[in-house]
Amino acid sequence: MEISSNTPAVVTGGASGLGAATARALAAKGAKVAIFDMNQEKGEALAAELGGVFCKVNVTSDEEVDAGFAKARAAHGQERVLVNCAGIGNAIKTASRSKEDGSIKHFPLSAFEFVIQVNLIGTFRCIAKSAAGMMTLDPLSEDGDRGAIVNTASVAAEDGQMGQAAYSASKGGVVGMTLPIARDLMAEGIRVNTILPGIFDTPLMNAAPPQVKDALAASVPFPKRLGNPEEYARLALCMIETGYFNGEDVRLDGAIRMAPR
Repeated sequence: MEISSNTPAVVTGGASGLGAATARALAAKGAKVAIFDMNQEKGEALAAELGGVFCKVNVTSDEEVDAGFAKARAAHGQERVLVNCAGIGNAIKTASRSKEDGSIKHFPLSAFEFVIQVNLIGTFRCIAKSAAGMMTLDPLSEDGDRGAIVNTASVAAEDGQMGQAAYSASKGGVVGMTLPIARDLMAEGIRVNTILPGIFDTPLMNAAPPQVKDALAASVPFPKRLGNPEEYARLALCMIETGYFNGEDVRLDGAIRMAPR
């Protein structure tokens, strides 16, 4: 599916990081971009820069997701493209012993559930609602292409580190549902793919001390650096525009395999 000035697109988590890079890349090809995010200040600024629209959306809320899609579609029409970048993480061991007094505690289940709600269920919520909208559209090609969806998992889906049980489970769920959803939507001409990013230079990573970033970069086999969000965006666009790209989960990680810690 060729991205053009007639292509409405929605990017969740689009106000910063991987989502912002993807929103910019889509807009550079002429797409009309709607940004779903909870950061209103950054989201509105980027939407204004790109000539798009900002929708304040918490992906754990049915009502906010519905309102976001309604606002985006009122501005640009039914989206042909959905890129899911909204996500969170935490680092808590399943059970651990205090170094101070030896007391034992376990991962708070509410914290585990919240990561699943955002990363896995929030992603599925947006996929399901977007796909239902795409099904109302006429096909764009002889193949019957109606739209394309790109999700964001993580290398942690396959080699999660200590403390990443919730994060890995949520991202592993995104990987696990990619092919079944692609099969669900195959008769409707809607393709679904997932990217598994490694260690990327995002605003979250910028909070880390320089020595930590340097050590992480050195751990990447090649190239020995952090990933650029623009590289994620290029792969997302490749998945969207390559008609035979469907039902795939692709690592984008410089060949890294994460150590236990």
